[in-house]
Amino acid sequence: MSIKDLPRSMRPREKLLAMGAAALTDAELLALLLRTGLPGQGVLVLADALLMRFGGIAGLLNAQANDLQAVKGLGPAKRAELAAVLELARRSLAQGLKQAPVFDSPAQLREYVALRLRALPREVFCVLWLDSRHRLLEMQELFQGTLSHAAVHPREVVRSAMRINAAAAVLAHNHPSGVAEPSRADEQLTTTLRAALQLVDVRVIDHLVVGAADVVSLADRGLA
Repeated sequence: MSIKDLPRSMRPREKLLAMGAAALTDAELLALLLRTGLPGQGVLVLADALLMRFGGIAGLLNAQANDLQAVKGLGPAKRAELAAVLELARRSLAQGLKQAPVFDSPAQLREYVALRLRALPREVFCVLWLDSRHRLLEMQELFQGTLSHAAVHPREVVRSAMRINAAAAVLAHNHPSGVAEPSRADEQLTTTLRAALQLVDVRVIDHLVVGAADVVSLADRGLA
């Protein structure tokens, strides 16, 4: 069934205008972005198929370019729109973190870090540099690694802190395996960087580990 075959009140656009975006399913919201389906496959069916293929809306928005290019029905224009939606979400979250202390909204902080790191195919180590009021100055990608490891050099981390004139930091990295459980090496790295950054009066507040489904805080476990 195409959207035109649905009762007017059940069409995604009309439903959104009448009831608000929160009333729509993921497939309906995605259908609004895609606008058109394929011959013999309505846009709602296409949207459902994409969500199943990529494991939901987060998986789709964070999918790698090569994976999206391989999908029939996702041409350059539609891929660009999906990328724009993800970037708007990132910028919205970053703006909020820059205007208020990050720990006024810990869920927002974790969501922002997840949007930046979750879909990356290799391990990436980042630092969120904060000012004296714990507002976000910059999230900086410092090191890239393999599927399971990124070599982190404390000297470079300290140098970045001094360049940005940060007062505090939140460490963050992803686990491409999808399992967010911190390793012993993650704990040791936190201890090493905390000590190094203390020498230039920068406090390490937390270390976030991003997995496929969640973000683990070492501070919540008393390890940061």
